[in-house]
Amino acid sequence: MARDLAARTLELIDIPSVSRDEEALSRHVLRSIPDARDAGDTCVLAGVTERRERPLVLLAGHLDTVPEQGNRPGRRTAGTVHGLGASDMKAGLAVMVELALAPATSRTVDLGFVFFGREELPHTDSALSPLLAREPGIRSADLAIVMEPTANAVQAGCLGNISARWTFSGVAGHSARPWLADNAIHRAASGIAELAGLPVEEHVYEGLTFREAVSVTRIEGGVADNVIPDLSRALVNYRYAPGRSPEDAEARLRGWCEAHGALEVLSHAPSGRVPHGNQLVERLRAAGGLAIEPKQAWTPVAEFALGGIDAVNFGPGNPAFAHRRDEQVETAALERCFEVLERFACT
Repeated sequence: MARDLAARTLELIDIPSVSRDEEALSRHVLRSIPDARDAGDTCVLAGVTERRERPLVLLAGHLDTVPEQGNRPGRRTAGTVHGLGASDMKAGLAVMVELALAPATSRTVDLGFVFFGREELPHTDSALSPLLAREPGIRSADLAIVMEPTANAVQAGCLGNISARWTFSGVAGHSARPWLADNAIHRAASGIAELAGLPVEEHVYEGLTFREAVSVTRIEGGVADNVIPDLSRALVNYRYAPGRSPEDAEARLRGWCEAHGALEVLSHAPSGRVPHGNQLVERLRAAGGLAIEPKQAWTPVAEFALGGIDAVNFGPGNPAFAHRRDEQVETAALERCFEVLERFACT
């Protein structure tokens, strides 16, 4: 049967799978791939067997999406599929399903398929790390290709990701007599202004240039219009390059913030290493004449790296459309991704 990657993508978009609600999509993938098996916790595996003489390469993708923004059900226009998760990453899942269904007789590597949930949540909630712990067949892989949106570039490594609560304390009082109080929001403004003045830093690791940045993403404070607040809180997000240790990254963030207020780390996803010297990465690059770029985000390549598995990002979605109301993927990008991976597997 001829493949229709756009139709497959639309089919997957129309099955809701917002984080923690992936069960329906997990069951659908299980029914769609004849040799797939339920790996528990909404995870599905296919083609992950005992090691043979050929290399084992995993194609991995998360089932979940961010919340809807009026963009489901999906739709097709000439050359484009629109809808929730089209870029991140139902397009990648569609390519995985179609590759799992394609004849494997001419392949010179074994392809395994790993579908998992809760990637769009903090990494401590991800279903992938527990799956890696309980499935030894996965840990024997020679490479994992995470089908995150990369616009069909190979993106290596990934940024570490720290989220923290920054608390500013003052003394409450009447807004008519602010000199008798200590305004926590003003304290926050001073600290945030100093943090905002920090430059984005370029950091070269394994020949790739990553950009480190710290941002305030939320702020709250105040109880009434006529009360000087004694408490204000902000959420801070710090993205740091591979090659910097988690301990150093956390110490840097504390050094910037703790002169102004107390810092509580809420989540910390370590960076993912660049797989230096892995010949399968070069084989993937050569299969499509692809450049290798740094991954300017956190992705599950870090989870694979912590499990001892080299990993890169490669997928058809355009990251510029990820998480947007007008999320979309081009049919040509879907076909290009499929063809590169099939050529890679058969070289």
